[in-house]
Amino acid sequence: MPLFPQRQRFSPLTGRILAVNVLALLMLGGSLLYLGRYQERLVQAELDALRFEAHISASALGEGAVVDSEEEHNMLAPELTRAMVRRLVETSDSRIRVFDEGGSLLADSRMLASRDAAIQIETIAPPAANSVLQGWMGFKNWVGRALREQDYPAYDEQAEQEVEHYPIARQALQGASSQQLWRLPNGTLLLGVAVPLQSFKQVLGAVLVTRSSARIETALADVRVDVLRVFAIVLALTTLLSLYLARTIVQPLQKLARAVRAVKQDQQQATGLGGAAALLANRQIPDMTRRGDEVGELSHALREMTAALAARLSAIENFAADVAHEIKNPLTSLRSAVETAERIKDPERQAKLMAVIRDDVDRMDRLITDIASASRLDAELSRTETTPIVLVQLCQLLVSVYAAQPEQAPLVLTTPVPETLVVRGVEGRLMQVLRNLIDNARSFTPSGGTVRLLVSAADKQAQIEVEDDGPGIPENKLEAIFDRFYSERPAQEKFGQHSGLGLSIARQIVEAHGGKIWAENRKDASGAVIGARFTVMLPLVL
Repeated sequence: MPLFPQRQRFSPLTGRILAVNVLALLMLGGSLLYLGRYQERLVQAELDALRFEAHISASALGEGAVVDSEEEHNMLAPELTRAMVRRLVETSDSRIRVFDEGGSLLADSRMLASRDAAIQIETIAPPAANSVLQGWMGFKNWVGRALREQDYPAYDEQAEQEVEHYPIARQALQGASSQQLWRLPNGTLLLGVAVPLQSFKQVLGAVLVTRSSARIETALADVRVDVLRVFAIVLALTTLLSLYLARTIVQPLQKLARAVRAVKQDQQQATGLGGAAALLANRQIPDMTRRGDEVGELSHALREMTAALAARLSAIENFAADVAHEIKNPLTSLRSAVETAERIKDPERQAKLMAVIRDDVDRMDRLITDIASASRLDAELSRTETTPIVLVQLCQLLVSVYAAQPEQAPLVLTTPVPETLVVRGVEGRLMQVLRNLIDNARSFTPSGGTVRLLVSAADKQAQIEVEDDGPGIPENKLEAIFDRFYSERPAQEKFGQHSGLGLSIARQIVEAHGGKIWAENRKDASGAVIGARFTVMLPLVL
C-alpha cells in the first residue's frame, strides 16, 4: 500500500457538496415547472370567461333568433340561429353549440352552411416551442393522466350529436348553468360551459360553449420557459459556488492529510525517541488558523497535537536519560562496595560495607518506586474521573492527620476555609501534592516553628499556600527545585533519603488539574528570609 495514495481527480466530498446543493435546486425547479396551482387558477379564469361568453351568446340568441310559432309558442329559428352563432365566434376561438328544446343540435360554430353540411372547421395546434419543452409537456400529460384519469372524462364526440352526449347541456335545458372539463386524446383539457337559452324566462334551448386549454398551455409554457431560464442561471451559479466551496474545504483537508501522513512516515523512519522528537519538531503542519473556520481550527489542533507529541517524546527521552543517570550512581556505589567486600577480611569493615550496600539498595528501591509512580501519573490522571472536592474538608483531614505526628513541626490552619470553595479533580492526587509540600515544610522547619496552611479565593481560583519557618530556598533555585531528581535537603538530613521527584510530580499533578504551582521566600520588613512559601492555584467550580 503506497504511503501517499494517488490523488483522486474528483473528490467524493466535492461530489457530496454538489449533490446536496444541486439536488435541492433540481427539486425546487421541478416543482416550479409543474405549476399545478397556477394551472388551476388559469382554468378557473378560463371557465369564468366561457361562462360570461355563454351568457352573452344566450342573451343575443334569445333576442335575435327567437320567432313566434303558429301555436303562439316562441321557438328558435334554425337558420337565424346558425347565422348568429357564426357571427358570435368570429372574434373568439370558442366553439358554440345550440341545442333546441328537444335536445337536438340546432347550430354548431364548427359547421359551415347548415347543420347537415359536410365541411367542419378544425383548429390545428401550433408547433411546440422546442423539443425539451415538448418532452416535458408529454411527461406532464402522462403523469396527469396517470394521476387524474378519474377526474376528467375522456372527450368522445359523436357524429350525430345530441344533448344526451353532454350532461351539462341537459342541465341547461332544465334551467341550470353548469360547467365540465374533458380530457382530449392529446392530453390537453377541453373546457365547457352550458347555460339555458331563454326568452321571457321560457327555456328554448341550451348554449354549450367549449374551448381547448391551448391558451392555458401556451401561458404555462411561457412561464416554464422563463422558469427554465432563471433555473439554468441559478443552477450554473450554484454549481460554481459549490465547486468553490468544495475547493476551499477539500484542498486544505488534503494538505493536512498529506502533512499528517508525513508525520507518520517520520515516526516510522526515526531511530529512537530522540530522532522521532527531532523530526516531529522540524515537521510543520500547514498553518490555516487565519481562515477562522473549522478547517483552521483543525489545522491549529493538528499543530498543537504534533507539538505536544514532539514535546512528549522529548520528555520521555530526557526522563529515560535522567533515570539512567540516577540509577547509575547507586549501582556504581553498590558495585564498588561489593567488590571491596570480597577483598577485605576485617569484619568491622565488612559490616560498614554491608551498611553502604543496604543504603544503596534502599535508595534504588525509592528511586524505582518514585519513577514508576511518575511514569504512571499521566495515564492515571487521564483515565480517572474527576469529582468535586470541598477544600474545607480536605484541609480538616490534613490537620487531623498531622496532629497525630507531634514529633515534627505542627500544621496550623491559619484562617477558616469557606465552605463554598470547591475544585474539581482527583482527591487522592491533590492530597498527595499537599502532603508532599507539608512534609517538605516540616522537614525544613526548626524546633519550635510551625507550618501554616492558608486557603482563599483569588480571581475565580482557589489559592492554597503552605508556609514554613525554615531557612528558605536559594533565589537561583526557586524554579530548579521542580526539576526531576533535583534535591535541596537540610544539611542534617542523611543523603539519599529522597529521590528528588516529589516536587516534579506535584507540579505534574497540579498542571494536569489546570492549575499552577510555584515557590517563593518569605521575608520580614528588613528583607531577611524567614521561611519558604509554596502556592498552588486551582480553578474553582462556579
